[in-house]
Amino acid sequence: MPKDLMRYDLLAQEALRGVVRAAVVRAAEDGLPGSHHFYITFRTRYPGADVDEQLLEKYPEEITIVLEHQFWDLASLDDAFEVTLSFGGAPKYIKVPYAAVTSFHDPAVGFGLKFDMGDPDAVPATAGNAPSADSDTNDTAEPLAGEVVSLDAFRRK
Repeated sequence: MPKDLMRYDLLAQEALRGVVRAAVVRAAEDGLPGSHHFYITFRTRYPGADVDEQLLEKYPEEITIVLEHQFWDLASLDDAFEVTLSFGGAPKYIKVPYAAVTSFHDPAVGFGLKFDMGDPDAVPATAGNAPSADSDTNDTAEPLAGEVVSLDAFRRK
């Protein structure tokens, strides 16, 4: 099979990150409608992420935040969002690059997305800050095969 020089796998992930971005924009502008709420998992040490030191100690790699009741000052930027959340009764500011998000779930409607974060060189340039190239990569590895994802699982029946 010919090598995918267009990197459709990366283009598809970037497009789906646009869904996360659009949901955060709507929530920031108008609040969360109805019973919608978000579970967002992200890499805490991703370049551009701003996470409180105490949270980094407790969640050194990944954390899931919930945007439902106790959050304030939600704002969407071009390549990240920022929010203040309550952790143990104390407000904590967090900045999350969209490229750091590993999963997004809105249980109110059963919608979810998971993002492949396996190849640090695979983050598209438009996704913001790419992770460091110092991680273990194998230059002789085969390129990842693209996957066709059916949206039928996310449709209401």
